[in-house]
Amino acid sequence: MSIVMGGIVTGLPHPLLCPEDNPGWAELRRGFDAFRDELAAAKPDLLVVYSTMWPSVIGHLIQADPNPEWVHVDELFHDLGSIPYRFSIDAAFAHRWRDIAIERGLHARTVAYRGFPIDTGSITALKLLNPDNQIPSVICSSNVYSDRAETVVLGKSLRAAIEDTGKRAAVIVVMSLSNRLFTDFIDPADDRIHSDKDEEWNQKLLQFLSEGRLEDTAQLSREIQRQIRVHKVVNFKPLWWLSAAMGQHNRYAGKVHAYAPIIGTGAAVVRLTPSESGGGDKEYDEDDVEVFHGDRDVLTT
Repeated sequence: MSIVMGGIVTGLPHPLLCPEDNPGWAELRRGFDAFRDELAAAKPDLLVVYSTMWPSVIGHLIQADPNPEWVHVDELFHDLGSIPYRFSIDAAFAHRWRDIAIERGLHARTVAYRGFPIDTGSITALKLLNPDNQIPSVICSSNVYSDRAETVVLGKSLRAAIEDTGKRAAVIVVMSLSNRLFTDFIDPADDRIHSDKDEEWNQKLLQFLSEGRLEDTAQLSREIQRQIRVHKVVNFKPLWWLSAAMGQHNRYAGKVHAYAPIIGTGAAVVRLTPSESGGGDKEYDEDDVEVFHGDRDVLTT
């Protein structure tokens, strides 16, 4: 199998920087640790991160600096402290993915310069899941204006690049579930999911994922977006991307390692592994796209 494992993780820095401040944040840290051990056991050649916390406006950006190194401070939670990092990026793969994305009609570019501002979500995911840089990685942005068709083609371009290079890869999306942050400072001990409705939808999403129903969650992403996320253009498209990259079906073994609120949002660590005993196939509710031909004004984000 070209993609041996996939997953969904929160990108907020609390499980990395201060897990001891709240039992839920500590649970998320333990979830990251369990997922890290599963990744190490799977021994992938490549770890791909798609981060909703790295927005791009024109096309799709792919990190290609072989060894990005800096000290990062989160723009919202700077009081939590600095995060020094140094990563090992598979630059050759980044360029190959870019080329295949362009061949499929996408606007894609690599970025590689000292001090490029890698986002908090990618940093948190890589430091907790790949702390010793044992697995070469690559990071991709989330285009804020891409519709479903463009996002599906981006996921398929990744799969094609993985197959073309003969890699065994793990693919991770950095996202929250419900996304309503508290706008006033709260005591960490008082953290909770922002509303009962958010909690109900989070639990339904986690149920689907625990049953390995990845494509079902992708098909439902627009409705989920309407129900539990504030209005923003970077929404549940990572589920479109993850399903397109891993395989658009429900044949996965799902494991929810952790779920807890972080400043009102729904934060989770979820692992998906290809399995013949998962939820099976499904009916497509929308077109299955192989090549992007531009906006057609019939699909909405």
